[in-house]
Amino acid sequence: MTVLRIPTPLRPYAEGVSEIEIGAENVGLALEELTSRYPALRKHLFTDDGELRSYVNLFLNDEDIRHLQGTDTPVSPDDRLMIIPSIAGGWEGQS
Repeated sequence: MTVLRIPTPLRPYAEGVSEIEIGAENVGLALEELTSRYPALRKHLFTDDGELRSYVNLFLNDEDIRHLQGTDTPVSPDDRLMIIPSIAGGWEGQS
């Protein structure tokens, strides 16, 4: 089964688990399985229209799914799917 890694900021919405095994054919179905197990995650991953939020980064092994087939990207049992949180902000101080 494909291993799906849940980042620390989202773990409170997934009963504290860091990863789960998913039996899905593609990334989109893997996310559906994830959010059916942990419904509180849905609003953090998807818009009200059901689209993946723009700041949600998903990597299949070492590849960003945006550079593959998006949520239609096939997954296999040996794959590792990771949700990587976006990091924004910074400091514009003088040096």
